Amino acid sequence: MRRTQTFFPRGQTLIEVLIAVAVTAVTLLGLIAVQLSIARDGRATSYREQAALIADAIAEAARAPFASESAPALGQWNTRAASILPKGDAAVSGADLSFARATWAAQFSPSRNATGSGDVIDVPASCGDIDVPQGRECIVVAFSR
Repeated sequence: MRRTQTFFPRGQTLIEVLIAVAVTAVTLLGLIAVQLSIARDGRATSYREQAALIADAIAEAARAPFASESAPALGQWNTRAASILPKGDAAVSGADLSFARATWAAQFSPSRNATGSGDVIDVPASCGDIDVPQGRECIVVAFSR
């Protein structure tokens, strides 16, 4: 009887299985990272949308003909901003051209501020008549009284 020789040396199929498992694991980790990034961006978009609605409502409340009518509404919207947005705040400033703004704590993702030197890529722009400190985001609505 003659023994037949196999084409694969011993252990080669085990190495192929290990490589396949490693490739699958890396692919799954990549998919998880993409899903987390999408969720983080969706949350940031939601905060911007809510802040825009709050700033618009504050602008409408500030345009009331009498200051006594607008003060309770402005206080209510400021309280609502603090409860809806992370470390949220809302305010009105200016005289003829006024600004209604909503600010909140920024939810930076690692991809947005990973320059290696600690600098933030997306530096916050001016928010009406004030500069937004680093780590805060702002929505501003300009209006006239």
